[in-house]
Amino acid sequence: MKQDLTKTFKQYYTATSEPALATMEKGLFLTIAGQGDPNGAGFADATAALYAVAYGIKFNSKDKGHDFTVSKLEGFWWVEDVTTDPLKVPRDRWHYELAIRIPDEITRQQFSEALLAAEKKKKSSEIRKVDYKEIAEGLCVQLLHTGAYSEEPASLKKMDDFMHQHGLKMNGRHHEIYLSDFRKTAPEKLRTILRHPVSR
Repeated sequence: MKQDLTKTFKQYYTATSEPALATMEKGLFLTIAGQGDPNGAGFADATAALYAVAYGIKFNSKDKGHDFTVSKLEGFWWVEDVTTDPLKVPRDRWHYELAIRIPDEITRQQFSEALLAAEKKKKSSEIRKVDYKEIAEGLCVQLLHTGAYSEEPASLKKMDDFMHQHGLKMNGRHHEIYLSDFRKTAPEKLRTILRHPVSR
């Protein structure tokens, strides 16, 4: 049986159209960090490198008798100037860490083998930037945004209002989980989980 991580970790990949609290436990991820416009070549190269290693791990694991579906792409976003509204910061100054969740039993040795194989095959300097790490966000406010990425500010406003009403403050990076493939989905039908770690 092929493992589907969206079903194994159903809570992690589920949100409603209205802001709500959820607690996210620790998970294992492949990540790659960078800076720049998400429509730029650097972002595309980082994404390609991340997927190259993810699929390398998938095939390595399948050969060992445990196949799984490569998970949804995710992005953690932030800016250096915390006094400025991030949406007003030029996109080329945005920082990001892209992530793909992997099964908890994947070892660092499997990661290293996939990294070396991907580097040999792709000849990309971005491959070496891929990391293997655990991430635990804890208590979060989240919402399922349906529509174009450019319309996210309205959903973020709803999340901010919810946080204010419940005496919560943001305690981490803005997090997006891309449930839809933007290459195959009309902008108005895109589904994206927006998530903010919070504290009381």
